[in-house]
Amino acid sequence: MKLAIGGFDGVHFAHQKLLSLSDEVLIIEKNSTLTPFSTRCEYTNKKCHFYNLDEIRHLTHLEFIHKIKKELTPKEIIIGYDFRFGKDRLGSPDELKKHFKVTIVDEIKIDNIGVHSRIIREFIQNGNIKKATNFLNHTYKIKASQIKGQGIGKEKLLATINFKPIYNYTIPKNGVYLTLINNIPSLTFIGIRSTDNNFSIESHLLHDFKHSEIYHIEFIDFLRENKKFSNIEELKQAIITDKEKAIQFFRSYNDIK
Repeated sequence: MKLAIGGFDGVHFAHQKLLSLSDEVLIIEKNSTLTPFSTRCEYTNKKCHFYNLDEIRHLTHLEFIHKIKKELTPKEIIIGYDFRFGKDRLGSPDELKKHFKVTIVDEIKIDNIGVHSRIIREFIQNGNIKKATNFLNHTYKIKASQIKGQGIGKEKLLATINFKPIYNYTIPKNGVYLTLINNIPSLTFIGIRSTDNNFSIESHLLHDFKHSEIYHIEFIDFLRENKKFSNIEELKQAIITDKEKAIQFFRSYNDIK
């Protein structure tokens, strides 16, 4: 069995190279914020195994090797060029080669930039959604549950759903985004609401939808920065303009897809 080992937060373009060479994957969970916990498994059809870093960080590199030998019995290990393991990261690929056949995948770059989870987090935090999508090789998605909002949108503006992420995701910078929510085109606002001065993630869906326990919010593109409006009518006009832009965008987007 060929076993890929790594953190795999984001399951990005470079990670996908490792996965393509493997039969199964060992995921080291260490406070991932792009694809927390088992959400990584949604981006691969390979069998996933999980070790929590806090539960294995005390193991020496030899103890870690013994553990995977006993529990997973791989014949070959697939790792990235910068992979280290064991207490104080003293384990090297050379140590693995004493026990397994080892395949090392070199650094992969896009536009001369190394594809790494930390770089993708920076793209997302800067609102550079297209760049993040390119490096991920899939859309950035967070899972969220619906929470009670103010009710102002439905009464005076456009009906929205208020969300709370179910994991500690990397949240895009404040602004208005073009999104898909459970595959339905939508507008999503992230930031401080002018109506109550509280942080909010809320979305207006462009089509009818069925209520769900969990919503998948996919970020397609950044539309605009947040603005401070003088009154609710000015805000309403801005939202109407955003909606018109979103409708036009998704007509083209669906054609491209």
